This record gives sequence, structure tokens and C-alpha cells, in this order.
Amino acid sequence: MSAAFLLVPILLPIAGGAGILLMKPGNDKKIRSAALAAILLTSSAAFAGIFLASRDIFTLYSFTQGFAINFRADGPAVLFAGMVSFMWPFVTLYAFSYMENEKTGGGDPHAKSFYAFFTMSFGMTLGLAFSADLVTMYVFFEMLTLSTLPLVSHYRDHESLYAGRLYAAFCIAGASLGFIAVVVGTADGSGEFAYGGNLGGVYAPWLLRLSYLFGFFGFGAKAAVFPLSKWLPEASVAPTPVTALLHAVAVVNSGVFAVMRLTYYAFGPDVLKGSAVQAIALSASAFTIVYAAFRAVKERHFKRRLAYSTVSNLSYMLYGAALMTPTGLAACLCHMVMHGVIKMALFLCAGAFMHKTGRGYVYEIDGAGYAMPVTFACFTAGALSLTGIPLFAGFVSKWQLLTAGASEGSIFALIGVAALVIAAFCCAIYTLSVPIRAFFGKPDPAFSSVNEADWRMLVPIIVFTCVNVLLGIASGPLLSFLGKIAAGEL
Repeated sequence: MSAAFLLVPILLPIAGGAGILLMKPGNDKKIRSAALAAILLTSSAAFAGIFLASRDIFTLYSFTQGFAINFRADGPAVLFAGMVSFMWPFVTLYAFSYMENEKTGGGDPHAKSFYAFFTMSFGMTLGLAFSADLVTMYVFFEMLTLSTLPLVSHYRDHESLYAGRLYAAFCIAGASLGFIAVVVGTADGSGEFAYGGNLGGVYAPWLLRLSYLFGFFGFGAKAAVFPLSKWLPEASVAPTPVTALLHAVAVVNSGVFAVMRLTYYAFGPDVLKGSAVQAIALSASAFTIVYAAFRAVKERHFKRRLAYSTVSNLSYMLYGAALMTPTGLAACLCHMVMHGVIKMALFLCAGAFMHKTGRGYVYEIDGAGYAMPVTFACFTAGALSLTGIPLFAGFVSKWQLLTAGASEGSIFALIGVAALVIAAFCCAIYTLSVPIRAFFGKPDPAFSSVNEADWRMLVPIIVFTCVNVLLGIASGPLLSFLGKIAAGEL
């Protein structure tokens, strides 16, 4: 199959979302049907491209030398695209239930806008995943910001609009910094991704390193690296399908993915490793890991606590990327997958509780486990996994990160190892305290009329919980695949 087929999963949801915007408002059933059809077709096309498309570069359009729109399904692209293509349909099913009467007592008045931009964001994410060069990645990186901004501001009240402005300010400012790295990264005339980088000898090493630093923090803004992390907890005001998928997987992982591409496929570890720039990147990641973990312990709002946890775990991935070793790359990608599955389940559980009870704070959870046993049992599995308990997915990726950091051996890498250990203790506190309250807290009489969310919410929660356990006990095939990516074989 020609690599041109990769355009299908990219353009199909963009066209589908645009079509939803043109539909008459009020007919939520038709809108949901159109969104589901577009997303299922997109996921099917994405997997077809992953397994069948040629690994050659497909050029959609070349503006001039070094500025073209190129796509390719190499190893990292297959991993990221496969991950989001598996998750998106399940979260869409969850959204059908969540958006029906959430906050309004009836159908959501902005349902058409939600499903339109929710669908289009799928295409933007796949476009970024399949990008074969810095320019194409940058274009879709920015388009993803624009398509998700209406989702962050969905409710259009003061809190949502503030979160949207903050999200836009941080992401656009970050993209401005990242643009410097893109300009320098296309100095060889193409900017095409090549394992090991392709910029050695193009510019003086100090200029390459400085521009990489701009790119690390610029693209890292979407990954919420400190001090560019404030937007993500604020974005938790968005509907839970948005916070789960876009702000625990697609949007935030696009920042990690971009930094990974910049490090290993553009500038290259040979130019960066051992420099002050690497020390800064490792230090920023280690600080963010600990800072956000402490904020999560302190945070009392349910979804904001999970959001701070996401900030911390994203820097786990950035730390792995900043090690600039094959084991660091494999660990970075491993935690991207594992954390995505875990945090998806946790956010969906939190959303189900908030949807059924109208409550949003951790201290209001006492006794809820008796009313919603499946939801909080799945949350418990996710909490154990995120803490790093063996036989769950989180243990696998955290072990990979710890061993990669210890084997790198520099003082800044070892500081990161210490940060990972400290954050793990904090994680046990801020995640396991939730099921302890739910199952051992004094039952609230108000919960006597509360029951589980409907099947459309429970199915995605159970699926992601099962995947969490499966990856914890049978991670061998995934680790083998990641090892081939890290060795430059895919």
C-alpha cells in the first residue's frame, strides 16, 4: 500500500468534524452518529496505514527546498498513532453518556461544537504522529492547539474561558520558542527525521544546543514542563472526555513526542549529550517530577489532583528523552504508552463519580465505593499501577526509567532517579488515598441513591483497566518493539 494512504486517517476526521459543524444544531442523535462513524472509520484507516502502508516518505506538497508537507509511518509514528487510534473510539463512547445531561439537566447545548472539534482533533493528532519532518510536525502541532482550544473552553463560563486563554497563551508562546528549533533544524535543506539526527556539522555546536533548548521548552509547553505547567491543571474544567483523552494522552503526549523527535531524530544525541543543555533538560524534568507530585498531594479537587499527577508523569517521559541514550528513548516511549492507559482509566473513573454525584472534591468521596464498586475497583487498579506496584503497567515503565537513568550515570541523571523515587512515594499518597476513602470512609447517606454509571461509561473504564493489567504481566512484545525503535531499526 502506498504511503499516500496515510492521508486518509488524517483528512477523514478533519472533514468529518467540519461536516458536523455544518449540521443543524439540536439533533444530538445524528451528530453523535456522524462523530462515531468518522472516528471508527479513522481508527480503521489508521490501523490499515500502520500495518500495510509503505515506510517510504510521502510528500503531499513541496513549497520550496526544506519546506514541504511529508508523512511516513516509521516506528515512533506507528506507536503514537496506534495508541491514540485504539483509545479514541472508547472515549467517544464514554462521551455519549457523559455529555447527555452533564451540568445542564438535559442535552448539552454545545454538543455540536464538542463533537466537531473532538473529531477534528483526532486527525490533527494523527497528522502530528505521521509527520516525517520538523515543518510538518510543527504545522500539526499548532493545528492541534487550535482544534482543542474550543474543547477546553467548552462550557463558555468564566472558569472555562480563563482556562482556554491560559491554554492558548502557553501553547502559542511555546510554539514560538519551538519555531526557533524548527528553523535551525531545517538547515540541512530538508528537516526530515533521521535516527541519530542529521544536523551535525551544519552549524556551530553552541548554536545547535541553544536552539535545541528553545525547542525543548517550547514543545515541552504542551508537556507541561515547569515553568510552563500552569495551564494543564486549569484545563481540568473541560468535560472529562477532553481531560482524559486530550490532556492525558493526545495533546500532552504530542509535546513529549515532539521533544523526542527533536532530540533523537533532528538534532541528535551526539550533538547534545554531555553538554550544559542536557543538564538543563534533565534538571527541569527532575524538578517538574517532584514539584507536580507535591502539588498533587496537596490538591483537594479530584480532577485537578490527577492533572498535577499528569504534569509529574509527563516529565518522567521528558527525563527519559533527555537521557539521550537508546535505553532512555525506549523508557520514554514505554512510559508514554503505560501512563496513557493508566491515566485514561483514572480520569474516566473520576468523571463517572463526578457525573453521578455532582461532587468534585476528594474529601467528598468517603463511602462512594459502596455505591460505585466497579468504578472505584478500577480506580484502585490504576492507582496501584501509577504508584509502580508490580504486575501493573506502571511498574514496567518506571523500572525502565530507573534503570535507564542509573545506567547513564551522570550526576544529573542520578538526581532524576532520586526524583522518580520521591515522586513514587507521593503518588502512593495522592492516588491510594482515594480508594481508601471510597471503601473505608464513613458512608455518606446521600450515596444511597447513587449507582454505577451506565454501560457506555463502564465499558471504556473496564477496557483500559484490563489493558493496564495485561501490559503489566505481558509487556514483552511491547518492550521488544520499543527496543527496535530505540536501536533505530524501525
